[in-house]
Amino acid sequence: MNRYPRDMRGYGATPPDPKWPGGARIAVQFVVNYEEGGENNILHGDGASEAFLSEIVGAAPWPGQRHWNMESIYEYGARAGFWRLHRLFGAAGIKPTVYGVATALARGPEQVAAMREADWEIASHGLKWVEHKDMPEDEERAAIAEAIRLHTEVVGTPPEGWYTGRCSMNTARLAAETGQMAYVSDTIDDDLPYWLRVGARDQLVIPYTMDANDMRFATPQGFNTGDHFFTYLKDSFDALYAEGLAGAPKMMSVGLHCRLIGRPGRIMGLKRFIDYIQGHEGVWTPRRIDIARHWAVTHPPIERIEPHTWDQARFVAEFGGIFEHSPWIAERAWGLELGPAHDSAIGLHNALARVFRSARREDRLGVLTAHPDLAGKLAAARRLTAESTSEQASAGLDALTDDERAEFTRLNDAYVAKHGFPFIIAVRDHDKQGILNAFARRLDNDTETEFTEACTQVERIALLRLKEKLG
Repeated sequence: MNRYPRDMRGYGATPPDPKWPGGARIAVQFVVNYEEGGENNILHGDGASEAFLSEIVGAAPWPGQRHWNMESIYEYGARAGFWRLHRLFGAAGIKPTVYGVATALARGPEQVAAMREADWEIASHGLKWVEHKDMPEDEERAAIAEAIRLHTEVVGTPPEGWYTGRCSMNTARLAAETGQMAYVSDTIDDDLPYWLRVGARDQLVIPYTMDANDMRFATPQGFNTGDHFFTYLKDSFDALYAEGLAGAPKMMSVGLHCRLIGRPGRIMGLKRFIDYIQGHEGVWTPRRIDIARHWAVTHPPIERIEPHTWDQARFVAEFGGIFEHSPWIAERAWGLELGPAHDSAIGLHNALARVFRSARREDRLGVLTAHPDLAGKLAAARRLTAESTSEQASAGLDALTDDERAEFTRLNDAYVAKHGFPFIIAVRDHDKQGILNAFARRLDNDTETEFTEACTQVERIALLRLKEKLG
């Protein structure tokens, strides 16, 4: 059983209307990452100094040593950058979400008091600002538990949101398994929140951003000036705002770091962006917890089938009749590399059609000959499958006049005599006269052309059946 766990489907072509409060056309959500005092440092029991997201682009860890300049850069974020952001958001009347590293919060009591007084949301950013990719699962689970404990002790309330950032493949699942997070944000895979099934729990995921993020001031391919940052944010906003005007509102995350955007040479770019969006109507600037609460009420989780997780017997029982009397197609499709992308009519159709297309010609011919004649003897004897009965009735083929029935019989006999398989057409796409017209037109084609057309129609019938079955 070969299964592909990544979800490449998402909401697809028709994302839901988030129905933002007040009919907002976009939700712009600001995150202040508070990491200063939680970074790698031998004072914190780590093996080396920090080397990530600082003014020293390309910095390397100093094993066993403190790094004076690196420490100073992080200290700037706590001593000056935080307060500059605090004043800016206060003046704009915006309440951001803080991703607070628990040990950093514990070393910044005055900053925590200011966050609370301003009614900023303080979500958890993990226990320490360190890499988790090589951390054993049990160790990371324990670190998450300790982060929640320390956060609650320092802030006074437990976190309702989670974002590790420097995460492992286990992080989002482990955070969800705590059962106490209104949302998890360790993804950058969408412009809207969504529900993720974790065990027996539906966990809300509010995706974050690494592009509309001041971290790119500290990367080789990134922003160099406040204007660069403003331009990128403005273009992102304009694109999403236009989608909102067109009836498909989204959310935009803006990621900030006290030691980066808090520098005077960069903060004005953020200020210009805030001024810009506040000049537009229908802009909601919530905390992340506000988005989570809104989504839970407006778009609660719904039960969805996940055929890619089913055993073969159940899979074949459900989809073995999609290709007429040919359960072998579902049997072979089950053995393909299925994943969440196949948990829809289109996804399942692709898997089933792949098997049909790659089958031997004689096997495909067997699928064609398994189809009944239109308005033929099987229909008259009520021996069609339920799917075929419904399909033929949809075009009125169950209520023919004597003359019409005679014409269908004549065309059926002539077609089979010439081509060796029944005339096949997706009757749900046509009315009775349209079917007769196609019948007469296609009867004159050569057999190879008709074989190709019949196979195309079989695939179309399968898709329509799946859509009717799955909604």
